[in-house]
Amino acid sequence: MTEDSQRNFRSVYYEKVGFRGVEEKKSLEILLKDDCLGILPPHHESHAQVMMYRKEQYSDVLHALEVIRFISDATPQVEVYLYMHRLESGKLPRSPSFPLEPEDEVFLAIAKAMEEMVEDGIDCYWLTRCFVNQLNNKYRDFLPQLPKAFEQYLNLEDSRLLSHLKASSAVSKLPYDLWFKRCFAGCLPESSLQRVWDKVISGSCKILVFVAVEILLTFKIKVMALNSAEKITKFLENIPQDSSDAIVSKAIDVWHTHCGTPAHSA
Repeated sequence: MTEDSQRNFRSVYYEKVGFRGVEEKKSLEILLKDDCLGILPPHHESHAQVMMYRKEQYSDVLHALEVIRFISDATPQVEVYLYMHRLESGKLPRSPSFPLEPEDEVFLAIAKAMEEMVEDGIDCYWLTRCFVNQLNNKYRDFLPQLPKAFEQYLNLEDSRLLSHLKASSAVSKLPYDLWFKRCFAGCLPESSLQRVWDKVISGSCKILVFVAVEILLTFKIKVMALNSAEKITKFLENIPQDSSDAIVSKAIDVWHTHCGTPAHSA
């Protein structure tokens, strides 16, 4: 994983001392790594050994899939990651031709987005696996509550827009899976997605709600002009990419306003 990629998942610590932008953290990161301060990254001496174990485990699982002919050179890399994850979880299907489960689709979407952020394949697999495990374990009870929270916050921000969604019977048909299960993978570009995932990894899945609300507010005029649930959902599944950074920046500001310090509960 590149150094910049490693840094992007650390913003919560800089926010605690007053930095909100992802670029403003670099000077502090440099200071923390400066030998003249006598400070080393925590457990730095174990990094090489841990990475060696992870590379060995990655190779072993990959080799096992090749031996049983579950994958080949033609298998897309994100599918290789999926089958590795399924094998390690004890849930490998009998054949790769078996239809994918909804959770598999989520894994593939996240893995594909992670590939855009991380150069090394081994790092990509481990990051994807750990991220998905966090969603399935830490946030398991919170994720089903996010659609209701979205409705509540949208009502606070723009009750007229929410009324239009209800009148169009669109509230229950919004792309909640894309937003809250896939964490906007396939919806936002890498530069914006990285900032959102940073918050999720550091302890808050509620940031997903504020990103969804801000998407609605940003494209309010377009959404208000659509009068059917199908048209509204189709548009929200394929929003223009040029506004993504501004959407995420506004969502983070609102997240701070409603949730207080970065160390708030999920």
